[in-house]
Amino acid sequence: MQFVKMHGLGNDFIVIEDESFDPEHYAELAVKWCDRHFGIGGDGLIVTGCDPEYDVFMRIFNSDGTEPEMCGNGIRCVARYAWEKGLVSKKSFAVRTLAGIIYPEVIIEDGRVVLVKVNMGEPILTPARIPVDLTGDAAIGQKLVAADREFVYSAVSMGNPHCVIFVDDINEVPVARWGAAIERHPVFPSKTNVEFVQVLEPGRLRMKVWERGAGETLACGTGACASLVAAVLNGQADRKAILHLDGGDLIIEWSKKDNHVFMSGPAATAFEGQIQD
Repeated sequence: MQFVKMHGLGNDFIVIEDESFDPEHYAELAVKWCDRHFGIGGDGLIVTGCDPEYDVFMRIFNSDGTEPEMCGNGIRCVARYAWEKGLVSKKSFAVRTLAGIIYPEVIIEDGRVVLVKVNMGEPILTPARIPVDLTGDAAIGQKLVAADREFVYSAVSMGNPHCVIFVDDINEVPVARWGAAIERHPVFPSKTNVEFVQVLEPGRLRMKVWERGAGETLACGTGACASLVAAVLNGQADRKAILHLDGGDLIIEWSKKDNHVFMSGPAATAFEGQIQD
C-alpha cells in the first residue's frame, strides 16, 4: 500500500488513499503505523479519496486509534494531496469530514502549492454542541479544577471540542501535565483538545497545544481557530491574528460578515513510501 508522509507545521500524518475502507481496521493500523519507533511515525493517519457526492473525503485517526471529527492541519495536507495527485482540478473544492463539509483553497505559485486557505465554517459556542457540561448560551470564562489547580477556560468547537486557557507566560506551562488532566476532565463528556495561549498583542498570539488522542503536538489548526475565537470573545484579540505555534505560524481570521473562521497556512510533503504489511 502506498502512503505519503505529510505535515502541517510539524503536525505530521500518514496519508493513505482508499475510497472503500473499514474504519475499525484503520483505527488499529493508526496505532501501529504512527508508532515513531516501530512504525512510520506520525500524530495521525489520514484516509482520503474521491467522494461520490462532494470532491474528496477525509477521515483521520489519532495515534491512539481514536477518530476525531476534524483536523485543521490535516485538511490542509489533504487539500495539497488532492491537488497534486489529480483528485481535483480546481483550486477551491469541497471535502467531506465527520464535522461537515469543509472548503479549502490551494494557493499556487510557479506551479507549486505554497499555502492552503481553509474556510473552517462557523465556530460552535453552545455548550451542549461543543460538548461541555454547562448550561447557558456559551462557555466563556468558566472555571474548572484539574492537576491540583484552578483554571479559567473558554470552550469552543470547530467541529471538535477545544478548551482554551489564557496564560501570562507560555514558557512556564507544563503542557503535558495540565493538558492530560484537562483533556479527560468530566466537564468534557467527549474529552477535549486543550490550548494554552499567551496574548502578545491583539494581532499576535502564542499557542501550545495538547491534542485529544495524540498528546502534545507542534501545531493544531482547529485549535488555532478556537483560540482566536476565544480571544476575541474575551476581548483580548483582533478578529484577524497570527498564531505562533511550536511548528510555525498560522493566519486566522474570524469574519464579521458571515461568522466563518478562515485558516491560512502551509502543508508539506516529507516523503512517500510503500507499506509492506
